[in-house]
This record gives sequence, C-alpha cells and structure tokens, in this order.
Amino acid sequence: MEVREEAPAKRSVLDRMRSPRPPQLWFEIMLIAVCYWTYSLIRNAVPEHEAAALRHAAWIWSFQQKLGLAFEESVNHAVNGVTWLVVSMNYYYATLHFVVTMGVLVWLYRRQPGRYAATRFVLFATTGVALFGYYFYPLAPPRLMHGVDFIDTVRVHETWGSMASGNLANVSNQYAAMPSMHIGWALWCGVVIAMLAKRPWVRVLGALYPLVTLFVIVGTANHFWLDALGGAVCLAFGFGVSHLWYGTSAFRMPQHTALHGTA
Repeated sequence: MEVREEAPAKRSVLDRMRSPRPPQLWFEIMLIAVCYWTYSLIRNAVPEHEAAALRHAAWIWSFQQKLGLAFEESVNHAVNGVTWLVVSMNYYYATLHFVVTMGVLVWLYRRQPGRYAATRFVLFATTGVALFGYYFYPLAPPRLMHGVDFIDTVRVHETWGSMASGNLANVSNQYAAMPSMHIGWALWCGVVIAMLAKRPWVRVLGALYPLVTLFVIVGTANHFWLDALGGAVCLAFGFGVSHLWYGTSAFRMPQHTALHGTA
C-alpha cells in the first residue's frame, strides 16, 4: 500500500510577516527616516510642563541622595575642570548617539541580514515606548535644576553639544529626559555588537560603549543615572516585543564559524 506524504501546510500571512526577510535598502532608508522624523515630531510636540519637570527632577535628586547615589554633581564638576575632556564629551553627546547607532544598523544590514529585521524592530520598539515617558513624566535635566550647582557644559564652553542647550533649545523639548534614549540606543548598540561581532576586541568596544555614554550623559549634566535605568527598561521592553513577534531564532548566538568578513 502506497503511503503519500502530506504536503506541508501553507504558511499563514502572519507567519510570513514574522519570518526574517532580506532587507531592501531603499525601504530601510525610507523606514528609518520616517520613523525618526515621527519620533522627533511627537517628542518635541509633548507639552513642556516646566513646573512638573522641575518638581520631578527635585524628587529624583532627593531620592538618589537618600540612596547615597547622588554622584552626578561631583562628576559634572570634575569633568568641567578638564577642558579637553568636557569639550570632547559635549561633541560625543551631540554626535555619536546618531553616528554609532546608524553604523550598527548598516553593519547589521550588510553582515547579519537574517537578524536585521528583528534587531531593528527592537530599536524601534525601544524608541517608541520612550514617548510615553516623555508625555507622562516630564523631567528636567540636572543642568536646568534650581538650587543645585550643576554646570551646563555646553553653555560654559560654548560648544554644540546638546539639542536642548543654547540656540537649539527652542526646537527641542528640554523636559524629555526620562527615559534616556542616549542610553537606550547605546545599550542596543552594545548588546548587538557584543552578541554578533566576530572579533573579541570589537565585542569589548561594544560592551564599553554604553558605559562611556553613561559617563558622558552624567558628566555633562544632561541626565540622572535613573534616566539611564529608564532607557534600559525601554530596551528590555523592545527586546521582549521583538522576541514575541519574531521568536527566538533571530536572537540566537551565532557560531563563530558561520561568521564571515570583518567585525
């Protein structure tokens, strides 16, 4: 008696959407541009509740003092005394946030196309959920607090280092400090590089990048360390949502023998 093999069931539309597909360059450029433009538009359209933002900043500062972890002012004054360091930090804050993130996206696109969609989705989900923090918990950065001796390093050293300092303050929401997407994005870059890069020294750099970013955002008085914790929570949310959508395959650690090319 002949036994016929059953044809595999057709995959549902949902399954096809969830399966990582080779990214299309034109689509990715358009998608990233539209998503970032939308994020910036919404973030800057959130009402600037100055009184609430300053009240929240005072509460966070007081809470950190009770924990014995209110070190931002000391770090801020220490780095401000080293001109070359603080100027470098100002430019780091203004540029690497975008440059490194875009560089990791390009590297993923070229070297890890099968993981690109799921990992890019993590970044989008992380950034999107941060908008809820900006809307429901306006927070002033330390440099805008009253009664505390924080130094706005951009103003003092007359550098371009913050979209919320100097002449650029009018085009950016100054009270969208919680969560810190400088940390959210830096952690995303660090995790991706540490997991997927081939060379050990590249993985080490990936792991160090969010730590250096934390030092920069605290030293320039743009964030409390609790803002960084908020960014980490957003990233965890982003990974969770992407994991539910794409499953585990896109996040498995690669075999080194399967990796090709540099980094």
